[in-house]
Amino acid sequence: MQVKKIGVLGAGQMGHGIAQVAAQAGYSVVMRDVEQRFVDKGMQGIQKNLGRAVEKAKMTTAERDATLSRVQGTTELKALADCDLIIEAIIENLDIKKKTWQELDALVKSEAVFASNTSSIPITLLAAQAKRAKKFIGMHFFNPVPVMKLVELIRGVDTDDSTVTLVKEAGTKMGKTVVEVNDYPGFVSNRVLMPMINEAIFCVHEGVATPKAVDEVMKLGMNHPMGPLELADFIGLDTCLAIMEVLYEGFKDPKYRPCPLLVKKVQAGHYGRKSGKGFYEYKTE
Repeated sequence: MQVKKIGVLGAGQMGHGIAQVAAQAGYSVVMRDVEQRFVDKGMQGIQKNLGRAVEKAKMTTAERDATLSRVQGTTELKALADCDLIIEAIIENLDIKKKTWQELDALVKSEAVFASNTSSIPITLLAAQAKRAKKFIGMHFFNPVPVMKLVELIRGVDTDDSTVTLVKEAGTKMGKTVVEVNDYPGFVSNRVLMPMINEAIFCVHEGVATPKAVDEVMKLGMNHPMGPLELADFIGLDTCLAIMEVLYEGFKDPKYRPCPLLVKKVQAGHYGRKSGKGFYEYKTE
């Protein structure tokens, strides 16, 4: 099978980024979210990103318009019925993901491939919710999607070789470097990154240093482009907590215990950039 049409579940920061790079690669894209306001915001995000590319002479106005013409926004799940590849980029919640995949199974053509952009949940567990485990795979993009080159490709226990080949080709066509990793909680990226962020939060929690001091040490001493607490705010503290909980549950190892300060901030609704407050304060749109 050849991929011609891609469905993207979720029009948030990750979802509309994936829709954008897929459309830029020449694919027809259907971007679906549960409410029209989310779809509209996602489309506006794509338009804004492409507008910047035109301003920087990285894209012509004709290329921008052609890319936009290939993206269809919708709230209807059935609009994905004839897609060849469906990439899920919804909230990092196992129950919601399970329900979505089960609903899609009944709607989408049998030969279609399902890919999850989950940042930590085991692909084999997600694949078990669908009736096409051989055609289920992990396709973990990084934020911001139009800029970051990496895609982690995660094979489930039953994922077949043809699915791996098809998705790797699609990712490469989108301009990504596709790296295969095995199916363990957090894969490679978040198994390494999130405990570092969590430990940085413990430094603040225990009074070792202020958030700004922790970030300055890591930027200036370790040459990180962004401090771990700045990065946590950028990712979303709720997402960071969800990933730490998956690691903690998956490995049953206390080294993955989420910091109480991270839990408290999420309980308070201080999610970072998207809420206007995390370890730092931000202007919200």
